[in-house]
Parts: sequence; C-alpha cells; structure tokens
Amino acid sequence: MTRVFITGMGAMTPIGNDVQTFWQNLLAGKSGAGRITGFDTEDMPHNIACEVKGFDPTDYMDRKTARRIHRSSQFAVAVARQALADAGLEITDDNSDRIGVLMATGGGGIPEIEAGALEVVKKGWRSVGPFVVPSAMANAVSCLISIEVGAKGPVMTSTAACASGHYSVIEGYHFLRRGEADVIIAGGSESLMSMLTMAAFGRMGPLSSRTDDPEHACRPFSIDRDGFVAGEGAAALILETEEHARARGATLYAEVLGGKLTGDAFHITAPDPTGSGAARALSGALAMADLTPDQIDVVIAHGTGTTLNDISESIAIKRAFGEAAYAMKVTSIKSMVGHALGAAGAESVVAAVCALRNGIVPPTINYTPDPEIDLHIVGNRPEQVDARHAIVNAFGFGGQNVVAVLGRVEEG
Repeated sequence: MTRVFITGMGAMTPIGNDVQTFWQNLLAGKSGAGRITGFDTEDMPHNIACEVKGFDPTDYMDRKTARRIHRSSQFAVAVARQALADAGLEITDDNSDRIGVLMATGGGGIPEIEAGALEVVKKGWRSVGPFVVPSAMANAVSCLISIEVGAKGPVMTSTAACASGHYSVIEGYHFLRRGEADVIIAGGSESLMSMLTMAAFGRMGPLSSRTDDPEHACRPFSIDRDGFVAGEGAAALILETEEHARARGATLYAEVLGGKLTGDAFHITAPDPTGSGAARALSGALAMADLTPDQIDVVIAHGTGTTLNDISESIAIKRAFGEAAYAMKVTSIKSMVGHALGAAGAESVVAAVCALRNGIVPPTINYTPDPEIDLHIVGNRPEQVDARHAIVNAFGFGGQNVVAVLGRVEEG
C-alpha cells in the first residue's frame, strides 16, 4: 500500500511568516494577539485578534496579481511557494499534471463580499469591480496556487469550517493512495478580519471579552477561559508518495498515517457535550493508522479556549483512549496564534511535524488548570518528549470532526 510523507512546509502566522520563525515563537510562548489594525474597531466590544504582521504579497507574486486577489488567497500562494522551496520541488512540464492542490478555507473572501456590498449600496451597481467574485470565491485559494505555480493535477478546495485546514491533508493522503497524483500541495488559508465577521462572532458569543489584555485573552483548557481570539494565517504541506519522494532524494519530515471524519448531528455551532462525534473521529483515525492508544504521545488539540469546546474535547479524548489519554501530552497553539478557522488545522499539522522532529511540545500559554480537564496539558512552558506519533484535532461549526495521525520518520 502506498505510503504518504510530508516533505515540505510553509507558514504565514501571527507569530512568524515562515516555519522556522513560527516554530521558534511557539516554543518561546509568544502571543500574536493585539488590537485589530485592519479596520476601525473604535466602538466595537470585541476588537482584538491575532493578525499576520509585515506580510508583503509582492514577495510571492507580481503586484498586479496581488491587487486582484483577497488576502486569504495571497497567504495561500505564499505558503505554497514556501513549501515547494522547502521541499526542493520544481514543477515542470514533465511533472505538472501529477502535482495537485488541495487548499482549504472556512470563509474564503467574505471581507471582499462585505466591501462589495457596501459599495453597491452607497454608489450603485456601476461601482462594483470586476474582481469581486473571483476574489471572494472560496476555491480561489486553491486555483490561484495552481495558476501561480503551474500545478495541473487535481485542484480542490475543502470547506469544513474550523476543521478545514487539515481535512485537506487527509484528502490529499487519499488522492495519493488512489494513484491520482504523486504530489499534493495541501493546507489551509484564512483572513476574515472584517467588521462583519467580528461583529457576527461577537454577537454569537464565542469570543474572549478580555480586550484590555489581548496577549493573555486566549486561555485554552484553563479554568478561567472565556472564549477564543480570532486569527488569520495559512500553512501548506507538501504531501508525496514514498516512491516519488525517495526517487528524488527528498527529506521525509513525517508520515501521514491516516485520519477520520465524523459528524456530531447535534447543533450548528455548539459541540456535542458528550464528545461522542469527536471520540468516534479519534478512535477511527487510530484504527486507520493501525495504532493503539498507548502509541500516541502528542495531541495538538483543537483547544479554542471556549467553555464548551475545551471540556467536550477533553471528554472525547478520554472516551476514545481510556487510561492511555492521561499519558499523552496535550497542547493548543491557539493560545498564541488565535483561531484561524479554516487555516487552524494546517497550522497545527506544521506544529505537530516540528514536535515529532524536535522531540519537544510547544506550550499552551496563559494556562491555569481546570479540575474538570484532568489531562496532561502542556501548560506555559514547552516539554521534551520522545514522540513517535501525534494526532491533530479540529472540530468545526456544524459538528464536523476531523482527526489526522502523523508518525515520526526514523533515521536510516
């Protein structure tokens, strides 16, 4: 059976615009949260977020292209180029039709729709630009990568809310095992920083109210957690069949061992408090990877910092893994990068790969133990671990549960 490996990575995050900086700042416990700068939040009660800083799209594409596409698509192209360079993979006429793109997003270009709607209301239909639709459409994040780098294999955009980011990794895994491609550029990209989305999340209720102290606002698994901090960013992974990767002498970062998708069938935004759907995803992913619970060393959790999510996720982990759950090191990088929705799972996969390769788990910062969540939370400081296998969780609005399993590549 075809084995699938990660051979390259790219990242654009609130705490680093490349993988190395992102990883170093995760270990340092650096928060990317602050007052929103992208639009006027003067009279808004929820006015903090984890924004990407110092990003220049023209570092990755020409100025004309950058002007015509939304920020989430700019991020997507940037991380894809980073990942290809990291993998040492050149796309040519000879291999382009065997290289695909599966980039995910939760909302696509919602800010573009907001801006276009305001324009048409204020000035009439003649004021609407010709690039609103191609910029706003969700599949632009994948299609623009394909156009910019010349990948002509399968091109698809997955949209599974907050679980989108590493659903693309699992789907890419299946594409490669089915023989439909040799390489897949997978990942997630999101930039929903707009008045509309922040107001909507604020009215819905999941956002942290600690706007006077942004860096300490997101507190996953803590007893005093009160909601998530919105984020933006992107991450990309180069997935390759073992045969293709070894033939070109690629470095094998980690193995994708499988994953599982389930539905809660419970509520459009709230997780099932029993953790049933998430537990089935965890158990199913473990079975696909042919592993036992005691073989999982690290859990990169969904860990949003909301009251409902964190407790239901901890219940799900214990339901799926039993006593072995207490030996796993559990962490949430959202405490530092915020919740990037459709990009969150992809960012977490990058963190999991780095943890496996370096034998260290980044912390959940701002952590104060909650007696109801009695797992081994890696709180406030990184922890060393001889990790063989890691799981990455993502649970999206609508009850979409996605779990991916990664394995360390043994030297030699």
